[in-house]
Amino acid sequence: QVQLVESGGGSVQAGGSLRLSCRASGYTYSLKYMGWFRQAPGKEREGVAVRYTGGSNTYYADSVKGRFTISQDNNELTVYLRMNSLKPEDTAMYYCAAGGWITTTRILLPDDYAYWGQGTQVTVSS
Repeated sequence: QVQLVESGGGSVQAGGSLRLSCRASGYTYSLKYMGWFRQAPGKEREGVAVRYTGGSNTYYADSVKGRFTISQDNNELTVYLRMNSLKPEDTAMYYCAAGGWITTTRILLPDDYAYWGQGTQVTVSS
Protein backbone atom coordinates (compact mmCIF):
# COMPACT_ATOMS: atom_id res chain seq x y z
CA GLN A 1 0.00 0.00 0.00
CA VAL A 2 0.98 3.58 -0.61
CA GLN A 3 -0.12 6.56 1.40
CA LEU A 4 -0.19 10.08 0.00
CA VAL A 5 -0.27 13.04 2.34
CA GLU A 6 -0.96 16.46 0.87
CA SER A 7 -0.38 19.91 2.28
CA GLY A 8 -0.70 23.44 1.03
CA GLY A 9 -3.63 24.99 -0.71
CA GLY A 10 -5.78 27.81 0.57
CA SER A 11 -7.35 30.99 -0.69
CA VAL A 12 -5.65 33.63 -2.80
CA GLN A 13 -6.59 36.46 -5.09
CA ALA A 14 -6.23 36.18 -8.84
CA GLY A 15 -2.64 36.55 -9.89
CA GLY A 16 -1.35 35.08 -6.67
CA SER A 17 0.66 31.93 -6.06
CA LEU A 18 0.37 28.77 -4.00
CA ARG A 19 2.41 25.62 -3.53
CA LEU A 20 1.04 22.16 -2.92
CA SER A 21 3.06 19.29 -1.50
CA CYS A 22 2.44 15.56 -1.59
CA ARG A 23 4.57 13.02 0.22
CA ALA A 24 4.38 9.34 -0.60
CA SER A 25 5.09 6.61 1.95
CA GLY A 26 4.72 2.85 2.13
CA TYR A 27 5.53 0.62 -0.84
CA THR A 28 6.76 3.47 -2.98
CA TYR A 29 9.10 1.27 -5.03
CA SER A 30 6.15 0.51 -7.30
CA LEU A 31 5.45 4.13 -8.14
CA LYS A 32 6.39 5.48 -11.56
CA TYR A 33 4.25 8.58 -11.84
CA MET A 34 3.04 11.11 -9.31
CA GLY A 35 1.00 14.15 -10.03
CA TRP A 36 -1.91 16.43 -9.39
CA PHE A 37 -5.49 16.33 -10.48
CA ARG A 38 -8.31 18.72 -9.69
CA GLN A 39 -12.06 18.66 -9.53
CA ALA A 40 -14.34 21.66 -9.46
CA PRO A 41 -17.97 21.38 -8.34
CA GLY A 42 -20.09 19.80 -11.04
CA LYS A 43 -17.10 18.94 -13.20
CA GLU A 44 -15.10 15.81 -13.85
CA ARG A 45 -11.71 15.27 -12.29
CA GLU A 46 -8.97 16.44 -14.64
CA GLY A 47 -5.23 16.06 -14.82
CA VAL A 48 -3.15 19.13 -14.02
CA ALA A 49 0.49 18.03 -13.89
CA VAL A 50 2.28 14.71 -13.64
CA ARG A 51 5.91 13.77 -13.22
CA TYR A 52 7.81 10.59 -13.93
CA THR A 53 9.40 9.77 -10.57
CA GLY A 54 12.43 8.09 -12.12
CA GLY A 55 13.49 10.99 -14.29
CA SER A 56 12.60 14.46 -15.44
CA ASN A 57 9.65 13.90 -17.75
CA THR A 58 6.73 16.12 -16.89
CA TYR A 59 3.26 16.49 -18.36
CA TYR A 60 0.92 19.44 -18.06
CA ALA A 61 -2.63 20.27 -18.97
CA ASP A 62 -2.77 22.99 -21.61
CA SER A 63 -4.69 25.22 -19.23
CA VAL A 64 -1.79 25.43 -16.77
CA LYS A 65 1.26 25.35 -19.01
CA GLY A 66 3.58 28.24 -18.26
CA ARG A 67 1.88 28.91 -14.91
CA PHE A 68 2.25 25.68 -12.93
CA THR A 69 5.42 23.72 -12.26
CA ILE A 70 5.66 20.23 -10.85
CA SER A 71 8.88 19.25 -9.11
CA GLN A 72 10.15 16.42 -6.95
CA ASP A 73 12.27 15.84 -3.88
CA ASN A 74 13.82 12.43 -4.44
CA ASN A 75 14.96 11.97 -0.85
CA GLU A 76 11.43 11.78 0.49
CA LEU A 77 9.50 11.05 -2.72
CA THR A 78 7.60 14.28 -2.41
CA VAL A 79 6.15 16.14 -5.33
CA TYR A 80 5.36 19.82 -5.34
CA LEU A 81 3.05 21.87 -7.49
CA ARG A 82 3.99 25.50 -7.72
CA MET A 83 1.03 27.48 -9.02
CA ASN A 84 1.63 31.00 -10.27
CA SER A 85 -0.64 33.54 -11.92
CA LEU A 86 -3.66 31.81 -10.46
CA LYS A 87 -7.03 32.41 -12.04
CA PRO A 88 -10.55 32.01 -10.63
CA GLU A 89 -11.03 29.05 -12.96
CA ASP A 90 -8.22 27.26 -11.09
CA THR A 91 -10.52 27.00 -8.09
CA ALA A 92 -11.02 23.32 -7.28
CA MET A 93 -10.19 20.50 -4.94
CA TYR A 94 -6.68 19.36 -5.81
CA TYR A 95 -5.75 15.72 -5.41
CA CYS A 96 -2.36 14.08 -5.41
CA ALA A 97 -2.22 10.79 -7.30
CA ALA A 98 0.37 8.10 -7.85
CA GLY A 99 0.60 4.98 -9.92
CA GLY A 100 2.77 2.52 -11.78
CA TRP A 101 3.44 2.47 -15.51
CA ILE A 102 0.87 4.43 -17.48
CA THR A 103 0.68 4.93 -21.23
CA THR A 104 1.71 8.52 -21.85
CA THR A 105 -1.39 9.17 -23.93
CA ARG A 106 -3.39 8.54 -20.75
CA ILE A 107 -1.04 10.25 -18.31
CA LEU A 108 -3.45 13.06 -17.47
CA LEU A 109 -6.47 10.81 -17.11
CA PRO A 110 -7.37 9.82 -13.54
CA ASP A 111 -8.45 6.27 -14.40
CA ASP A 112 -5.04 4.57 -14.21
CA TYR A 113 -3.82 5.96 -10.89
CA ALA A 114 -4.06 3.52 -8.01
CA TYR A 115 -3.38 5.84 -5.10
CA TRP A 116 -4.97 9.13 -4.13
CA GLY A 117 -4.56 11.72 -1.44
CA GLN A 118 -7.41 13.20 0.54
CA GLY A 119 -7.50 16.43 -1.45
CA THR A 120 -6.74 20.04 -0.62
CA GLN A 121 -8.89 23.02 -1.57
CA VAL A 122 -7.59 25.85 -3.72
CA THR A 123 -9.80 28.91 -4.02
CA VAL A 124 -8.92 31.85 -6.26
CA SER A 125 -10.99 34.99 -5.96
CA SER A 126 -11.26 37.66 -8.62
